[in-house]
Amino acid sequence: MAALARWCVRHRLVTVLLWLLALGGVSAAAAVTGSAYSNNYEAPGTESSRADRLLQQGFPGLGGDSDTVVWRTGPATVRSAAVEQTMTRALDEIAALPGVASVVSPYEGQGTGRISGDGRTAYATVTFDDQADNLSKSEAQAVVDAARAAETEGLQVELGGSAIGLTESSGGHLAEVVGVAVAAVVLFLAFGSLAASLLPIATALVGVGTAYASIVLLGHAMTVADFAPMLGMLIGLGVGIDYALFIVTRHRRGLKRGLSVGEAARNAVATTGRAVVFAGATVCIALLGMLILRLSFLGGVAIAASLTVVLTVAASVTLLPALLSFIGPRALSRRERRGLYEHGPQPELPTGLAARWSVFVERHPKLLGAVAVVVMALLALPTLSLRLGTSDQGNNPRSATTRQAYDLLAEGFGPGVNGPLTLVTHVGGAEDRLALDSLDSTLRVTAGVASATPVTYGAGGATAYLTVVPDSAPQSQRTSDLVDRLRTEVLPRVEAGSGLDVRVGGVTASYDDFAAVIVGRLPLFVGVVIGLGCALLLLAFRSLGIPLKAAVMNIAAVAAAFGVVVAIFQWGWGSELLGLGRAGPIEPFLPVIMVSVLFGLSMDYQVFLVSRMYEEWLETGDNRRAVRVGLAETSRVINSAAVIMISVFLAFVLSGDRVIAMFGIALASAVALDAFVLRTLLVPALMHLLGGANWWLPRRLDRWLPRISVEPPECRAAHERLAAATDAEVADVLEDELEKERQQDVRDIPG
Repeated sequence: MAALARWCVRHRLVTVLLWLLALGGVSAAAAVTGSAYSNNYEAPGTESSRADRLLQQGFPGLGGDSDTVVWRTGPATVRSAAVEQTMTRALDEIAALPGVASVVSPYEGQGTGRISGDGRTAYATVTFDDQADNLSKSEAQAVVDAARAAETEGLQVELGGSAIGLTESSGGHLAEVVGVAVAAVVLFLAFGSLAASLLPIATALVGVGTAYASIVLLGHAMTVADFAPMLGMLIGLGVGIDYALFIVTRHRRGLKRGLSVGEAARNAVATTGRAVVFAGATVCIALLGMLILRLSFLGGVAIAASLTVVLTVAASVTLLPALLSFIGPRALSRRERRGLYEHGPQPELPTGLAARWSVFVERHPKLLGAVAVVVMALLALPTLSLRLGTSDQGNNPRSATTRQAYDLLAEGFGPGVNGPLTLVTHVGGAEDRLALDSLDSTLRVTAGVASATPVTYGAGGATAYLTVVPDSAPQSQRTSDLVDRLRTEVLPRVEAGSGLDVRVGGVTASYDDFAAVIVGRLPLFVGVVIGLGCALLLLAFRSLGIPLKAAVMNIAAVAAAFGVVVAIFQWGWGSELLGLGRAGPIEPFLPVIMVSVLFGLSMDYQVFLVSRMYEEWLETGDNRRAVRVGLAETSRVINSAAVIMISVFLAFVLSGDRVIAMFGIALASAVALDAFVLRTLLVPALMHLLGGANWWLPRRLDRWLPRISVEPPECRAAHERLAAATDAEVADVLEDELEKERQQDVRDIPG
């Protein structure tokens, strides 16, 4: 690391130009190729997956995305001549648009049943040539514009569907701007130097920008969800600014101790840079753990997010030292530079609030530990009611046209029309046809079914399907119960004595199957992620207690963060107030991604906190002193980093995307609890209570394990030489402070 930092400092202009060239080149390539994202939630081998494939094979014309145009009248009915004329003209215009395959109007024979019982609501189905993932926003926007042009006083027109969802306005880049602005303010307050405040942000933006464009290109090679770039940006900005903050803090400390700019930058990367690489590796390991689930959708998200972390870490240990050498001593504030010039190098002692808090935790470990456990337990309680399911356009904000279309359909035709189930099967001989012809009548008397269409046969009659409309919303537990009832009770009776094998598909069935696959593989996934993380900590800190505590703390942070998400998004506590739509179930893929990200981020603070404690333990062998000094010396920078990360994550609530808002709130909650409750309260309290057992490792295991170090011995020796060079100054400061009884060095405060 030291050699890398030395090269980047000596060739600072080349380093900066290489990064700018990478950013520009990848961005240009992404602009030329365009995006190719795919929200393919298919879980191979499930019943809904087989149903979808069978439907596509037997009915190729149903392959395009189906959306709806809904209209509602005031005093008149939708059958009035003026309304029918206006909407027929609008539907004809939509049918002629590029990308539209067909339009089924309620005023034609095929549209029978698309007018509500009170005659005031009607809807038409617009089928595109392709799935929503492959449609351009302009094609969907043209449909919206044509439909909205028909609106008059007393005639409300709304649109719903996946393709229409592409046109929904989002917060654009407002989330990123707000997050970066808040981070800049926090950095300026922490450093007092504008130049030093801007460097972490510049480094993170270059790394994240390169990663964002790379994810666009990645979408052409594998399945990448449309929210993956935003998720990568959310994670990248948070960890990128934080990693740069840790390195700049160490660099500033070196300048204050009299090191040259180049030597301070090299030392910062050689010490804190190693911790940054170690922390980034734990984040990537946690993210790539999703690959063991063998779901292409999650695999693309894992690789995209990991790529972002890798590039932000690379920028932190290469681009940042080059930029630090450019600004020279301006990494310090004017007051700090003036003090360095007038008084020479001064020791940086852990005093103030951080020192007092460290001593307070040491003196009251049982009480504070109990308080922390109670807080975490209370916040984790909602997690017990976590329900995975279909979050659809009914959860969108009230102002969205997709939400209004959803509500109009539910009000006029029942909630199930927003998410019908599809039953599809191969058809053999006459016995199969006879059984199918009676199926719709059987379904109509099945509990939970509002209506069922007659059977439709494909070309050649080898495939058939029919549509079942539940009497409950797609995201309702009752609809999931209906899917189970059809699969286990109703359809087996119909299939008896025939060659039919009827598959149940549709939105709810697909999400339920996807959730079942994830839940089934979740224990293995969590075990692998925790096991790998613990193995890294075991090698780094030569202790069994440190990794075990880290695993428990990380699980606690994840559980509490899930509790916050459930309370806001599933229970609806403030979701409408925050502009996040109404309450609904949690997306099936969210727990896996959140566990990966949160587990990785939780490891960061564990590494930065315990590495300083471990260093002190190696030097003194005094556990109480090690915990006290480690907490006092790292809590301030950890808290500053946490505030930055929380600000960045919360800013993504402004993105306008419910899934991204979930991630933002979950990550912000986890970081806040991790930094302010776990790492600066519960972890040190437990370490005080356990004493020397924190660092216990069987001798045989110690000899067998390979040795790695977050901070190498030569760097610790360098610290000792620097400390020895300022021993006189330290003694003078301690003497003055003790005489004035204003401050004390936390290293000399008895526990």
